[in-house]
Amino acid sequence: MMNTFYVTTPIYYANSLPHLGHLYTMIVADTVSRAKRQRGIDTYFLTGTDEHGINIERAAQKAGRTPKEQADYVVSYYKKMTSEFGLDTAHGGYDIFMRTTEPFHYQGVSELWRQIARNKTPRGNDALYKGHYEGWFCAACAEYKTEDEYQKPKNESEPPTCLIHDTALDRVSEESYFFRLSDYDEALLSVYESRPDFIRPESRRNEVISFVRGGLQDLSVSRLKTSVSWGVPVPDDPAHTMYVWFDALINYITAIGFGNEERQQKAGFEKYWPALHLVGKDILRFHAVYWPAFLIAGGIELPRAIVAHGMWLDPNGRKMSKTLGNTIELDVLQKHFSIDAIRYFVLREMVFGQDGRFGYEGLIDRANSDLAKGLGNLSSRTLTMIGNYCDSRLPSNVIPEDKLLLAKRVGIDTDETTLAGFIETARDQFVLHFENLAFSRALETVWSVVARADKMISDAKPWDLAKDENQKHTLGAVLYRAAESLRWLSVLLYPVMPDASKAIWSQLGLEDSPAHIDPTKLKWGELKAGTAIGNVQPIFPRIDKAKTMAEINADEKTDAVPDTAPEPPMKHATEADAVPGVTSFIEIDDFAKVDLRVGQVLSAERIPKADKLLLLKIDLGEEQPRQILAGIAQYYEPEKLVGRKVVIVANLKPRKLRGYESQGMVVAASYGEEGRPVIATFTEDVPNGARLK
Repeated sequence: MMNTFYVTTPIYYANSLPHLGHLYTMIVADTVSRAKRQRGIDTYFLTGTDEHGINIERAAQKAGRTPKEQADYVVSYYKKMTSEFGLDTAHGGYDIFMRTTEPFHYQGVSELWRQIARNKTPRGNDALYKGHYEGWFCAACAEYKTEDEYQKPKNESEPPTCLIHDTALDRVSEESYFFRLSDYDEALLSVYESRPDFIRPESRRNEVISFVRGGLQDLSVSRLKTSVSWGVPVPDDPAHTMYVWFDALINYITAIGFGNEERQQKAGFEKYWPALHLVGKDILRFHAVYWPAFLIAGGIELPRAIVAHGMWLDPNGRKMSKTLGNTIELDVLQKHFSIDAIRYFVLREMVFGQDGRFGYEGLIDRANSDLAKGLGNLSSRTLTMIGNYCDSRLPSNVIPEDKLLLAKRVGIDTDETTLAGFIETARDQFVLHFENLAFSRALETVWSVVARADKMISDAKPWDLAKDENQKHTLGAVLYRAAESLRWLSVLLYPVMPDASKAIWSQLGLEDSPAHIDPTKLKWGELKAGTAIGNVQPIFPRIDKAKTMAEINADEKTDAVPDTAPEPPMKHATEADAVPGVTSFIEIDDFAKVDLRVGQVLSAERIPKADKLLLLKIDLGEEQPRQILAGIAQYYEPEKLVGRKVVIVANLKPRKLRGYESQGMVVAASYGEEGRPVIATFTEDVPNGARLK
């Protein structure tokens, strides 16, 4: 079996310019790719753009360009961004910037279409068939909308609006090819059950399983060319173009040679497939349901795994949008912060799979505390003292027997295996966390090494040892251990902070690069005494917070136009709208119809593209916990709700919001002009499921 690895980001829709979410996924993929290559694994890293569909046509028309010119315009910004942040091929980043307008992609997509068309579904039906589609389509989402996924208009003569973009939907009524998705439910569920790590994290896996168990509908996978001309033509039927998501998902295999000999020679489908797909949780359904179904239908091996990460929120826990003025501008970010500081912050700050918070001030604080005062200070003080006390050459780590007692008298541990064992254990934990994509925990482990080495120096006081000729060997041993710790740190941290790691490596006087050192094969004591160190330079200079924030505020664009309209109000999220007074009286029999129960929040998380909604799992003392949506995301942090007792309307008819079924209602008061919700709770312990009367 070949020792290869393939990692992908989504290919980003070429109707808008790159933002923090795009940058983050690319950084994660780049980090994974560098870690694999560091261990000698032949790795292929893909990112790129999805360039077809009605949305591109409309954007091009609005800008006075052809669709291809519009795609080229957006791609130029992506290429500029990846270069500036060190993510392109020239900086050791992606192997291909994939574009769905490439001729080889057209070839590969057509080949898969034909393979699917030749095959039968698990129930013996044709996988592709021609029919008639009538329904509502959101160009911005590139998705057909069911009745529970759009806002019905007040005026019946007007079209409904997308719940996400608050834009009018297009009515589609035309001949279409359909993919018989409904026949693949059992096959998909079998995959999810037999491969628990196929979708990660587990909370996302459970969402997908719930969606598939709820029943799958056949998927329209083409549009008439008279409606959408900018797309891949359907093989043998040029009157149709392929649905943008069908075309886009297949890029992951066409990029490495599926259906095209030229790409096969340059990359190799059999060599690299299957892939690890890194995606945002808002597009998980496409990757975890549609894509595996297409591959099963085409008789192609499924991906290695599909891993969904969370969303970046502002420091107050709100979704970022230009409407709120809380976005992170990439040009501002790149101007004021080093690439490695940005990489470290996003990987340390977000627990991968959960939502994270991003603010310029938080980045400055983390950079100053962990990088400037932590790793940077350890590197600077160690190498500066080697320069001052050891003639700029790495000292020996050996303390002669006749000097051991002197070393012990000043509190030095004469057994260097104590520190070596600590670092080896940290290395093993780091590698394990990295394999599990637990970047935050991996970095936390590494910083325990930084703290340990820093404390060793502070306790030993080399500046005092240097004054005593009898402690010369003790001084050398302390500085050697600090330098050897730096060597290990530069190897471990290379995938996260490539530039800083290479700088430390070079300042230690070492040749080659930490990019080529397998961390699992590191051995303590391989630094050679007598090696001349390099020119000592600060790795992470301290950031002047007040000055930098003033500059950032001056740079922020004050005339930015919102990229999307504000989201429509979500009614009935908690059903706790403020009421100025009693509007009408009810009888006791009416009240008795409402089944109020005590519930306990087991989990809480935000819903993609919904500022106000939280998805709650609540224990009502029933066999299974209930899934309930609550419009309280702007006022309650999800993690602080876990374990809390709440009041639930248990017999409310289930309804769907944003594609999720809500099986009840959280009771909350509402006060103030904004109608702030305040959850009803209990001051005494009450069992789950107890009824309120």
